[in-house]
Amino acid sequence: MSKIQILPEILSNKIAAGEVVERPASVVKELLENALDAGSKKIIVEIEQGGKSLIRVSDNGSGMNYDDALLSIERYATSKIFSDSDLFAIKTLGFRGEALPSIASVSRFQLVTRDENSQTGTTVFIDGGKITKVTETGAPTGTMITIRQLFYNTPARRKFLKTINTEMSHVADTVVRIAMSRHDVAFKLLHNNKQLKNWPVVQNPLDRAVDVLGSNIKNDLHKIVDNGVDSILTGWISSPGIARSTARGIYLFVNGRFVRDRMVQHALFKGYAGRLMKGQFPVAVLFLKIPFDQVDINVHPAKAEVKFVEQTKIHDAIVKSVAQTLNIADRPKWTEATPCPVKNSHVSGIEPEYGYIKKKKYSPSKIFIDKENFSPINRKDESLSIPQKAEQSPLWAKSSFRDLRIIGQLHNTYILCESDEGLVILDQHAAHERIIFEKLKARTKGLPIESQKLLIPETIDLSYREAAILAKILPELQTFGLEIEPFGGNTFVVKAVPSLLADREVQPLIIEIVEKLAETGFASGISDAVDKCLIIMACHGSIRAKQRLLDKQIQAILDQLDGCENPSCCPHGRPIWLNWSIKTFEKSFKRVL
Repeated sequence: MSKIQILPEILSNKIAAGEVVERPASVVKELLENALDAGSKKIIVEIEQGGKSLIRVSDNGSGMNYDDALLSIERYATSKIFSDSDLFAIKTLGFRGEALPSIASVSRFQLVTRDENSQTGTTVFIDGGKITKVTETGAPTGTMITIRQLFYNTPARRKFLKTINTEMSHVADTVVRIAMSRHDVAFKLLHNNKQLKNWPVVQNPLDRAVDVLGSNIKNDLHKIVDNGVDSILTGWISSPGIARSTARGIYLFVNGRFVRDRMVQHALFKGYAGRLMKGQFPVAVLFLKIPFDQVDINVHPAKAEVKFVEQTKIHDAIVKSVAQTLNIADRPKWTEATPCPVKNSHVSGIEPEYGYIKKKKYSPSKIFIDKENFSPINRKDESLSIPQKAEQSPLWAKSSFRDLRIIGQLHNTYILCESDEGLVILDQHAAHERIIFEKLKARTKGLPIESQKLLIPETIDLSYREAAILAKILPELQTFGLEIEPFGGNTFVVKAVPSLLADREVQPLIIEIVEKLAETGFASGISDAVDKCLIIMACHGSIRAKQRLLDKQIQAILDQLDGCENPSCCPHGRPIWLNWSIKTFEKSFKRVL
């Protein structure tokens, strides 16, 4: 007898079911995708016992006639692809022709359907993959599929199902994701004859997103700025301030299909760089539309992952869109004044100094000097002329940090300012850290970074691994004014530091840089590694909490925040400022109800 045999069709369908049908939520996903492919505008999902006893999906789509109803439960029977070229440019959510026969092979299955050209509908009964009955019946146009006792004939699979609540939560998540993608379709979800959710058709896709995510988040969602690259990216991302501890608030759709894609998620996080603390996740709803032949959706049994032809272009476009969207959203909005023409303003006082360079360095350092935006002018009051940038968005023209009125400090840590609207509180360390970081980062715009030579070069001894890491990034550090050379073995000599960091200890800075890179590595590229170095340098170079500041020093911080690309978060992702409106105080003191 031959050792190799052809598997019976029922057994092969059960094997296929193991790939396609993991749990009740998998069934719901396949049936919802088929309903949408059929042009449905109203879909009802009925669940009992978390899907263990019943799953029913009804739709008002195109439906099927008698012959198509019978063909639909044959394996590899599909109306969605017909040639090789179709397989590599898939336009529908379903396409393999596996779902219905696979589901029917592990359940008690009933299909009721009718198309608009048929006088009567068709009902097909299947028990564990075997057709038991086919009848004509009265039915509206559309399809209703009922699944009872899922995995009843594969007890090994059924025992791995979780509790009713757990399975139902997976079902609800599946319906939520698909409902999010189609605001033009009405969805209703019921469990044990109780309605859990009803999403009516809405004109604005944001309304559906808010309905899913919660109305309290609406004002913190920002519409994506699109950057093209043969693709269309739309959707919304949240303010960093409402970040979550898991990725459950991230919804990614590629050509209408919900997917999990590490590349896109990485691009999203990179767009948030410097705004989120470690372990935090944004809320995001992203719709990526690209040519169908530029994405492969046939790389995962459950179609949960995709592969892009132009992966790098799409990644970079998403990073740019997210970053630009956040840059616009970051601008403070504590006044409602009418935008006025750009003009020069004057701030009294001279630029503050924060002590002299240690270790016998050549000259004093002025930490707050910004030669691009500030320059002394010949005035008797020694004020500074501080021109605003020539090109500003209407939103930014409405408010600026320099217009705030300084009140003072709280615990020598927080700067208190008054705006026309209320009270603005700034974290002085976070604010100065952002200023220094962006000055160091200015080398990407071709702006020079001033370097301060050390009168007595400082030597630093490292371990073998740390020395190898430092040697790898020496050219990049040089561009920031940090001049370091090998001195034999694992020893290096520091000859110069950026002027912005001239009064700081050198060795702790270098040690922290190499330790951080030893922990994170260079997997995300040398550019990200350099950014980590800049963040550490900015942290070491900035003023600290519990440090008393003069009003002119506070004013210098405010002035320079106006020139920052991201004046709302420090490089680590912590907020720089908070805004408390006068209405908040009036309510707290019961002046208004």
